[in-house]
Amino acid sequence: MDNFLVNAGSYLISTIIGLYIIVVLLRFLLQVVRADFYNPLSQFIVKATNPILIPLRKIIPGLFGIDIASLVLAYLLQLIENGLLFAVKGISINPIFLLWYSIGSLLTLVLYFYLFAILIYVIVSWVSPGTYNPATAIIHQIIEPIMRPARKLLPPYSGMDLSPLLVIVALNILIMFIPVIFD
Repeated sequence: MDNFLVNAGSYLISTIIGLYIIVVLLRFLLQVVRADFYNPLSQFIVKATNPILIPLRKIIPGLFGIDIASLVLAYLLQLIENGLLFAVKGISINPIFLLWYSIGSLLTLVLYFYLFAILIYVIVSWVSPGTYNPATAIIHQIIEPIMRPARKLLPPYSGMDLSPLLVIVALNILIMFIPVIFD
Protein backbone atom coordinates (compact mmCIF):
# COMPACT_ATOMS: atom_id res chain seq x y z
CA MET A 1 0.00 0.00 0.00
CA ASP A 2 2.84 2.39 0.83
CA ASN A 3 4.45 1.78 -2.55
CA PHE A 4 1.14 2.58 -4.26
CA LEU A 5 0.84 5.88 -2.37
CA VAL A 6 4.41 6.84 -3.25
CA ASN A 7 3.85 6.03 -6.91
CA ALA A 8 0.47 7.80 -7.03
CA GLY A 9 1.86 10.86 -5.25
CA SER A 10 4.88 10.98 -7.54
CA TYR A 11 2.64 10.66 -10.59
CA LEU A 12 0.34 13.47 -9.46
CA ILE A 13 3.24 15.78 -8.63
CA SER A 14 4.99 15.09 -11.94
CA THR A 15 1.83 15.48 -13.97
CA ILE A 16 0.41 18.65 -12.43
CA ILE A 17 3.65 20.58 -12.03
CA GLY A 18 5.19 19.13 -15.19
CA LEU A 19 2.30 20.22 -17.40
CA TYR A 20 2.51 23.78 -16.09
CA ILE A 21 6.28 23.80 -16.62
CA ILE A 22 5.67 22.82 -20.25
CA VAL A 23 3.16 25.67 -20.64
CA VAL A 24 5.68 28.14 -19.17
CA LEU A 25 8.43 26.81 -21.43
CA LEU A 26 6.12 27.09 -24.41
CA ARG A 27 5.51 30.73 -23.49
CA PHE A 28 9.27 31.29 -23.47
CA LEU A 29 9.82 29.45 -26.76
CA LEU A 30 6.96 31.29 -28.45
CA GLN A 31 8.57 34.59 -27.52
CA VAL A 32 12.02 33.47 -28.68
CA VAL A 33 10.80 32.37 -32.11
CA ARG A 34 8.39 35.33 -32.34
CA ALA A 35 5.43 33.06 -32.95
CA ASP A 36 1.97 34.24 -33.90
CA PHE A 37 0.39 35.40 -30.64
CA TYR A 38 -3.04 35.64 -32.31
CA ASN A 39 -3.07 31.86 -32.63
CA PRO A 40 -5.70 30.37 -30.24
CA LEU A 41 -3.11 28.06 -28.68
CA SER A 42 -0.78 31.01 -28.08
CA GLN A 43 -3.64 32.93 -26.49
CA PHE A 44 -4.31 30.01 -24.13
CA ILE A 45 -0.64 29.82 -23.15
CA VAL A 46 -0.50 33.57 -22.49
CA LYS A 47 -3.66 33.51 -20.37
CA ALA A 48 -2.49 30.46 -18.42
CA THR A 49 0.89 31.99 -17.56
CA ASN A 50 0.04 35.69 -17.11
CA PRO A 51 -1.19 35.44 -13.49
CA ILE A 52 2.26 34.36 -12.32
CA LEU A 53 4.50 35.92 -14.98
CA ILE A 54 3.19 39.49 -14.84
CA PRO A 55 4.08 39.99 -11.14
CA LEU A 56 7.34 38.09 -11.62
CA ARG A 57 8.35 40.37 -14.50
CA LYS A 58 8.24 43.33 -12.11
CA ILE A 59 11.02 41.65 -10.13
CA ILE A 60 12.91 39.97 -12.99
CA PRO A 61 13.17 42.11 -16.15
CA GLY A 62 13.83 40.76 -19.62
CA LEU A 63 17.28 40.83 -21.17
CA PHE A 64 17.92 41.47 -24.90
CA GLY A 65 14.31 40.59 -25.71
CA ILE A 66 14.50 37.32 -23.78
CA ASP A 67 11.87 36.75 -21.12
CA ILE A 68 14.08 35.81 -18.16
CA ALA A 69 11.06 35.70 -15.81
CA SER A 70 9.55 32.72 -17.65
CA LEU A 71 12.85 30.83 -17.49
CA VAL A 72 13.16 31.55 -13.77
CA LEU A 73 9.56 30.45 -13.22
CA ALA A 74 10.13 27.21 -15.15
CA TYR A 75 13.30 26.55 -13.14
CA LEU A 76 11.59 27.28 -9.80
CA LEU A 77 8.72 24.98 -10.70
CA GLN A 78 11.18 22.25 -11.70
CA LEU A 79 13.02 22.77 -8.41
CA ILE A 80 9.75 22.43 -6.47
CA GLU A 81 8.76 19.35 -8.47
CA ASN A 82 12.09 17.61 -7.89
CA GLY A 83 12.10 18.56 -4.20
CA LEU A 84 8.59 17.16 -3.72
CA LEU A 85 9.42 13.99 -5.64
CA PHE A 86 12.50 13.35 -3.51
CA ALA A 87 10.46 14.06 -0.35
CA VAL A 88 7.61 11.73 -1.34
CA LYS A 89 10.11 8.97 -2.05
CA GLY A 90 11.84 9.61 1.28
CA ILE A 91 15.18 10.53 -0.26
CA SER A 92 17.18 13.16 1.56
CA ILE A 93 19.37 15.22 -0.74
CA ASN A 94 21.87 18.01 -0.64
CA PRO A 95 20.23 21.37 -1.60
CA ILE A 96 23.13 22.16 -3.95
CA PHE A 97 22.56 18.84 -5.72
CA LEU A 98 18.84 19.67 -6.01
CA LEU A 99 19.66 23.03 -7.63
CA TRP A 100 22.03 21.35 -10.13
CA TYR A 101 19.76 18.36 -10.76
CA SER A 102 16.82 20.68 -11.53
CA ILE A 103 18.80 22.38 -14.29
CA GLY A 104 19.40 18.99 -15.89
CA SER A 105 15.74 18.02 -15.48
CA LEU A 106 14.60 21.23 -17.15
CA LEU A 107 17.02 20.78 -20.06
CA THR A 108 15.86 17.19 -20.49
CA LEU A 109 12.25 18.37 -20.55
CA VAL A 110 13.03 20.93 -23.26
CA LEU A 111 14.82 18.31 -25.36
CA TYR A 112 11.95 15.84 -24.98
CA PHE A 113 9.51 18.59 -25.93
CA TYR A 114 11.42 19.25 -29.15
CA LEU A 115 11.67 15.50 -29.83
CA PHE A 116 7.93 14.96 -29.51
CA ALA A 117 7.11 18.20 -31.35
CA ILE A 118 9.17 17.01 -34.32
CA LEU A 119 7.54 13.56 -34.22
CA ILE A 120 4.07 15.13 -34.14
CA TYR A 121 4.95 17.46 -36.99
CA VAL A 122 6.28 14.59 -39.11
CA ILE A 123 3.22 12.42 -38.47
CA VAL A 124 0.84 15.29 -39.25
CA SER A 125 2.75 16.01 -42.46
CA TRP A 126 2.20 12.39 -43.52
CA VAL A 127 -1.46 12.15 -42.49
CA SER A 128 -2.78 15.50 -43.67
CA PRO A 129 -0.16 17.50 -45.53
CA GLY A 130 -0.92 21.11 -46.35
CA THR A 131 -3.87 21.51 -43.99
CA TYR A 132 -3.94 24.29 -41.40
CA ASN A 133 -4.29 23.61 -37.71
CA PRO A 134 -3.42 26.14 -34.97
CA ALA A 135 -1.43 23.54 -33.02
CA THR A 136 0.65 22.43 -36.01
CA ALA A 137 1.26 26.06 -36.96
CA ILE A 138 2.73 26.71 -33.50
CA ILE A 139 4.75 23.49 -33.59
CA HIS A 140 6.15 24.48 -36.98
CA GLN A 141 7.13 27.93 -35.71
CA ILE A 142 8.86 26.43 -32.67
CA ILE A 143 10.80 23.65 -34.42
CA GLU A 144 11.74 25.57 -37.57
CA PRO A 145 14.82 27.28 -36.01
CA ILE A 146 16.40 23.89 -35.28
CA MET A 147 15.16 22.23 -38.47
CA ARG A 148 16.59 24.90 -40.81
CA PRO A 149 20.28 24.07 -40.09
CA ALA A 150 19.49 20.35 -40.37
CA ARG A 151 17.94 20.92 -43.81
CA LYS A 152 21.12 22.65 -44.91
CA LEU A 153 23.16 19.64 -43.80
CA LEU A 154 20.73 17.09 -45.21
CA PRO A 155 18.63 18.58 -48.03
CA PRO A 156 15.49 16.76 -49.24
CA TYR A 157 16.11 13.76 -51.51
CA SER A 158 13.45 12.85 -54.08
CA GLY A 159 10.84 14.81 -52.17
CA MET A 160 11.67 13.16 -48.83
CA ASP A 161 12.83 15.47 -46.05
CA LEU A 162 15.10 13.37 -43.85
CA SER A 163 16.29 16.30 -41.74
CA PRO A 164 13.84 15.47 -38.90
CA LEU A 165 15.62 12.15 -38.55
CA LEU A 166 18.94 13.94 -38.17
CA VAL A 167 17.52 16.28 -35.51
CA ILE A 168 15.85 13.40 -33.64
CA VAL A 169 19.14 11.50 -33.50
CA ALA A 170 20.96 14.63 -32.24
CA LEU A 171 18.28 15.27 -29.60
CA ASN A 172 18.46 11.66 -28.39
CA ILE A 173 22.23 11.91 -28.04
CA LEU A 174 21.86 15.11 -26.03
CA ILE A 175 19.19 13.47 -23.84
CA MET A 176 21.60 10.60 -23.13
CA PHE A 177 24.41 13.04 -22.36
CA ILE A 178 22.54 15.19 -19.79
CA PRO A 179 22.64 12.59 -16.96
CA VAL A 180 26.41 12.38 -17.41
CA ILE A 181 26.69 16.07 -16.53
CA PHE A 182 23.82 16.63 -14.10
CA ASP A 183 23.63 13.43 -12.02
